[in-house]
Amino acid sequence: MIWVSMFCALLGLSVAFPGYTQYIPNGHNVPSPCASGKHIWKGVGHDIAHGGGPRNLFGLDFASSAHVWTRDLCMADSDLDGVSNGVELGDPTCSWSVGETPEGQATGHPGICEPMNDPKCQSVNVNVVC
Repeated sequence: MIWVSMFCALLGLSVAFPGYTQYIPNGHNVPSPCASGKHIWKGVGHDIAHGGGPRNLFGLDFASSAHVWTRDLCMADSDLDGVSNGVELGDPTCSWSVGETPEGQATGHPGICEPMNDPKCQSVNVNVVC
């Protein structure tokens, strides 16, 4: 019986995390830096594309902002690739609010340094699983 309770609790947690994508601009359409084409990175705050596991630098910053898209989080460059989180997520003016349509499309991943083969990204992306 205890195993069933633990399973249900863990299932509830794993189902809840995808909801965070609604709290960032274009959260459901963040391109995967691992593949060309139209692959989406569903676990934006994690080092694994489908989510779960360790958080990437953006995931840590998002948690630090109480899971709220703030001007500071938007202007930050969580993944240290030289492009702000807002630009990568299609909110270059940091004016997006939950429920609104972002100014543009997501052009990069705010938690994974790109391009991945750039020497400056090697140490940042050490835990990324493509």
